[in-house]
Amino acid sequence: MAERIEQRLEDRVPELEQLERVGLFTRKEIKAVLKRASALEYKIQRRTLRKEDFINYIQYEINLLELIKKRRARIGYSFKKDEIESSILHRVHSLFKRAIGKWKEDVQLWLSHVAFCKQWNAKHQLSKVFSSMLAIHPNKPALWIMAAKWEMETRLSSESARHLFLRALRFHPECPKLYQEYFRMELMNAEKQRKEKKEFERAKMDLGEFNYSEEILNGEMARIIYRDAAQKIKGVEFHLAVLSIAKLFDFTQDLQKEILESLQTKFADDPLTWDYMARRELELGSLQSTEHTTKQMKVSEMTQREERCSAVFEEAVRAVPTEDMWKYYITFCLERYNRKTNSEGLKQKRLERTLSVFNKAHESSLLPEALYKQWLQLLLESNLFEKAVEVAEAATKRFSLSVETWQMRLQVLIQLKSDDVTQCFEEAIKHVKSKGTLPLWTLWVEWSEGTKSKEDTEDLYQRSLCAITHAESVTMKEKYLDWTYRNGGYKKVRRVFNSLCENRPFSLDFFRKMIQIEKEQESCKMLHLREYYERALREFGSTDSDLWLDYIKEELSHPQGKPENCGSIHWRAMKMLQGDLVEAFVSKYTLLQTGHL
Repeated sequence: MAERIEQRLEDRVPELEQLERVGLFTRKEIKAVLKRASALEYKIQRRTLRKEDFINYIQYEINLLELIKKRRARIGYSFKKDEIESSILHRVHSLFKRAIGKWKEDVQLWLSHVAFCKQWNAKHQLSKVFSSMLAIHPNKPALWIMAAKWEMETRLSSESARHLFLRALRFHPECPKLYQEYFRMELMNAEKQRKEKKEFERAKMDLGEFNYSEEILNGEMARIIYRDAAQKIKGVEFHLAVLSIAKLFDFTQDLQKEILESLQTKFADDPLTWDYMARRELELGSLQSTEHTTKQMKVSEMTQREERCSAVFEEAVRAVPTEDMWKYYITFCLERYNRKTNSEGLKQKRLERTLSVFNKAHESSLLPEALYKQWLQLLLESNLFEKAVEVAEAATKRFSLSVETWQMRLQVLIQLKSDDVTQCFEEAIKHVKSKGTLPLWTLWVEWSEGTKSKEDTEDLYQRSLCAITHAESVTMKEKYLDWTYRNGGYKKVRRVFNSLCENRPFSLDFFRKMIQIEKEQESCKMLHLREYYERALREFGSTDSDLWLDYIKEELSHPQGKPENCGSIHWRAMKMLQGDLVEAFVSKYTLLQTGHL
């Protein structure tokens, strides 16, 4: 092993001598490079190899290349690259090759090598890397696409890119993304050839030696790909994706028409098709902007386009009366409403249309639950308070078991300072099962804290603890304790704490809150603190090492504390704590003893 390492270091000597000779590095820096390289070399020659050692070595060599590049730029020296950089590049490729040979399954390692080749323009090497990578990972379409794009965009080889896509499709015959990118590549190739041909014709050059296929120029290759894919790939999303790609090229009108017709024939009942057809009206017949185009004309044209969209959506919800279809229509209306415009008339029309569509969907019993919230927000923003109350009530009738819907209705009533809040809370609790009602009780007690008497609020807290599940009561106990201290003082909170301790479960914060309250008192009693810590440790002593440490700190720092208790607390902690927590506790306890914690 030592001989191999010595040989590798000797192989570096010519490049390092050149670096010193041309003034890019000093003798001292050369020695530092050798020392570091030696350490890195030893790590990758061990019997047990670690991926991190290879990555660190590669990163060091890349940093060295970057430093040489900066130094060259600074002194304006650009010679001897074959003797210096080529040697380092060759070494990095070798390191990648060894690492990848050992950890073939690590895609990130392959991608790092790809990135390195691209950065240092190692085209020949990159071609080999892609070939090896795809042989090992043929099951990853994204890697095939990456390789094909590189062939097309960097090596300008549409033939190689096409070959890669065809190979990829043999492995993934139903992968939409592969077909989409293959489709895009053929259109890009057609566009490139069209531009070339136009340039030659403009220069009046003889096209005899250049074989421009009319089929390729007109995008026929892309059409073949689309037709083949359409037979294998189900779903409207693919058709819409290729249509959006085709629209990027100005010679694909016939192709776009074919895709559109296929879309309307095969997916006439799909809400996505209707959504696309409706939104398409926004792009059709747009006004050509001229000096004489007034703002009023632009507003008028936009109004007409949006009305055409709306007409298609209206037809859609009659043809496909589903929640999804109404959702697309409402989403469109909200998008238009939220667009900025200086025209108050257009803004008002958008608002009226949106509210009208919400109402129609609701009357059809096809408005999704999640959209009621957006409807209510819009109504409240528009000061349509009565309608908001009516809609909120209707929502809870339709989704009577939904906590979120009742919560939404209650928030509307609270915001409007309605007299019906208490009655609505009672109605909500009656309809919704106890599990999951914590948000309703939380909202109720928070509202009561700001509007009702202390007695009413306390009754509500106690009632909530009986009504919710044991798991949910943990949160409510914390809130009850905090509210009692703020409104009833120390003696009251002590009584409530003792009462709440009679029923499990508890949270650690529940006990910590009580400890904090005790410490805020002028006559803070260690006797009480011990009681709280002991109660907390009964519940969390096996899972929280910090609780034991805080207890020990309290005994050491409190005027009434007993430092002699610390040994016994430490012994109990060691017995109760589980697994790795013992080690964590011991290390922190040691720091505490030495005064570093």
